Amino acid sequence: MATLGTAPSPLLAPPAPGSLWRLLAPLDAYSRPRGPGLATQVAAGRYPRVLELATDAPTSRLRVRLLEDGYPCWLNVDDLLQHGQPAPVAPSPRAWDQPSIEAVLPAVLAFAERALAVPNRYLWGGTLGPDFDCSGLVQTAFAHVGLWLPRDAYLQERFCQPVAVQPGHTSLLQPGDLIFFGTPQRCTHVGLHLGGGRYLHSSGQEHGRDGLGVDDLNPRNAHPVATHYRLTLRGAGRVTRGHDGSPLPP
Repeated sequence: MATLGTAPSPLLAPPAPGSLWRLLAPLDAYSRPRGPGLATQVAAGRYPRVLELATDAPTSRLRVRLLEDGYPCWLNVDDLLQHGQPAPVAPSPRAWDQPSIEAVLPAVLAFAERALAVPNRYLWGGTLGPDFDCSGLVQTAFAHVGLWLPRDAYLQERFCQPVAVQPGHTSLLQPGDLIFFGTPQRCTHVGLHLGGGRYLHSSGQEHGRDGLGVDDLNPRNAHPVATHYRLTLRGAGRVTRGHDGSPLPP
């Protein structure tokens, strides 16, 4: 990823608020106008729209909204100028219906299982691989087939059609459904259901693994990672639509 961290060239004007750009290379995006704080990684070919310029930071950054999922984040100005180009027209989002989504689910699952086979670690903000965070893996697996979901786990939970699930009672789940974990107040983790209560997800060292793995909602599975997440199960959801590019709540 391009993470240059230098001030923009005085010969190049910063991108104007409201302008739309297309990325020619992957970029790191940040959660704030200064400091490290990786929020997400933005693949080549994506479209950020400029919202505002922060000029009081050591490295000037732009607040942008990513067109495909409505996600707000900050890009280094110089990164965008060097690795992006102005886009005169926004692409039209693809229309998805249930049969078309069901047709691509095998490819979604295959992408995630290929990612599992590659050495990796958990990376907060990771979407490009081989290192992912939980919602980054899910979003990228679906984006691989052109179906965009929101970026974060709690937004993915809101976006999906709810499916009833409890530990040991997973008969209503289908492969490709999403399984959500967290506290009673908020979803903080997501996994991709493979079938039979087994799910693939990226989790951190604090819960006994550092990267992608497969766990199970079956109470007979005593693995410490599976046990931890089973105790924080919130529910499950089914992807029934694609994101239309309109803004999501911050």
